[in-house]
Amino acid sequence: MAQLQYSEIREKKIIIHADEPCEVVESHVARTQQRKPQNQVKLRSLISGKVFPATYHVSDSADEADITKRDITFLYQNKGEYWFCDPEDKSKRFKLDEALIGVSGKFLKQNGNVTALVWTNDEDEERIIKLSLPIKMEFIVKEAPPAVRGDTSKGGIKVIILENGATLNAPMFIKEGDKISVNTETGDYVERV
Repeated sequence: MAQLQYSEIREKKIIIHADEPCEVVESHVARTQQRKPQNQVKLRSLISGKVFPATYHVSDSADEADITKRDITFLYQNKGEYWFCDPEDKSKRFKLDEALIGVSGKFLKQNGNVTALVWTNDEDEERIIKLSLPIKMEFIVKEAPPAVRGDTSKGGIKVIILENGATLNAPMFIKEGDKISVNTETGDYVERV
């Protein structure tokens, strides 16, 4: 487990804070005239999902969480439960909570693989703490209302439905059957593929 100095605690790092793995959401090293510099950070607990502030002083350090990446296969979603399996062994099934899935849930494809971040705690117990999707993913448009001529009141945007049932705002020219690229971090339409 790597020790991070106070100034190395930056965005996207996953550290142990109060015995929980937390992702650094924001960090800002502030220097005031009379005081030593300090790093003011916002942390998101990858267990509870809560976001909270913390301050690290020059003398402080943090343990980088012991994280490994593993591919898992998405099976289906039912009543807020998301079911996955080991890609090598379909009988090894497990569910992840909706709170952990977050906005990623909208872009999961049945039988598609995603990367799970797995945290190993001090007792050597493994726990999936975050899903990581590719930033850009391609989807087939299942339903798209026809573009209505002269209807520019919505700025040329319409709501479409993707192959996995997710809805999305897209430009008027997108038709049923088109393949489009979506940014999974923002949930925005990127381009027609």
